[in-house]
Amino acid sequence: MSVRLLWFLLAVFVLVLGWSAYQPYDFMTWVLEASPAMLGAIILLVTYQRFKLSGLLYVLIFLHALVLVVGAHYTYAKVPYFDGFMQFVWPERNNYDKLGHFFQGLVPAILCRELVVRFEVFNSRAWMNFFIVSFCLGFSAFYELIEWWVALLSQEASDSFLGTQGYVWDTQSDMFLALMGAITALLVFSRWHDKQLDDLGQQ
Repeated sequence: MSVRLLWFLLAVFVLVLGWSAYQPYDFMTWVLEASPAMLGAIILLVTYQRFKLSGLLYVLIFLHALVLVVGAHYTYAKVPYFDGFMQFVWPERNNYDKLGHFFQGLVPAILCRELVVRFEVFNSRAWMNFFIVSFCLGFSAFYELIEWWVALLSQEASDSFLGTQGYVWDTQSDMFLALMGAITALLVFSRWHDKQLDDLGQQ
């Protein structure tokens, strides 16, 4: 991926982040939801010269960051145009958070895959894929624990941050979507990712 395109993605992210920070629905929720995207952007900037990532991964991280900051602005339960999203599965709720949790499996799967391939952690592709899916599911479960801890510590931000909307199986469905995101990433992007990793190694 060209440096110019990377700077373009960064500029778009900064603009959307600025919009997101302007009069959010709940400021504490905005901080909690947007901070991972901001931290990720800082890490990518600091490590860019020493450890460049594949173009595919940069784009996926960018898309995930947009999902996070949009959700942070409105809170995940109030994002416009998502009241009808996935209504046939989870009716009578805004399901933007389900899109977010799908990305929570999709993007970490490619990130994890890039690291284990480049550092040659596994000799077997089957074990590698098993590890990646397990890692993403574990990451999703740990994020649910973080949401629980935040809810215990901050009663004001807990409802907006959790975004359960009264759905008793919200935690389980969130982890299921992260699992589906990870599996989808491996099925859809593996060959494309391999080619990009080969090109990256030749640079």
